[in-house]
Amino acid sequence: MEITVRSAVETDLSSLLALYGELNPDDTPLPRESASAIWAGIAEQQGRTVLVAEVGGVVVGTADCVVLPNLTRGGRAILLVENVVVGRSFQRRGIGQRLMEAAVRLGESAGCYKVQLLAADDEYVHTFYESCGFKPLAQGFRRYVEATKRVAVQS
Repeated sequence: MEITVRSAVETDLSSLLALYGELNPDDTPLPRESASAIWAGIAEQQGRTVLVAEVGGVVVGTADCVVLPNLTRGGRAILLVENVVVGRSFQRRGIGQRLMEAAVRLGESAGCYKVQLLAADDEYVHTFYESCGFKPLAQGFRRYVEATKRVAVQS
């Protein structure tokens, strides 16, 4: 089985939405117009790369990578990885491993000093990331924000 990892393009949007549906099955699917508008913003964002893994020309996995400029560590950036998902019928075939290898290479090429991610509280997921060379070195925290509340940020 040949696995190809590449940057996503607009024509991958339907496949990405299907994968994200597997990642977060309780989410209401985005209307196509909304998804297209969001994708346009993602595509224009400097330092943002959505990776996709293909098998036989079919998108079967993805990882969303963002290079975060940084004023510490000699100005070396951080690569943040989010929304890693491999389609259920393609799991345990090395696809996730290839996506994470590509994410690390992306971080290296951007001069990042680390690649960072938060993982679901699931032993299988932790074992997977450890097999990719990641170490559980910090305590992660998150706070969800209600979508209906918008606060103006002063600069």
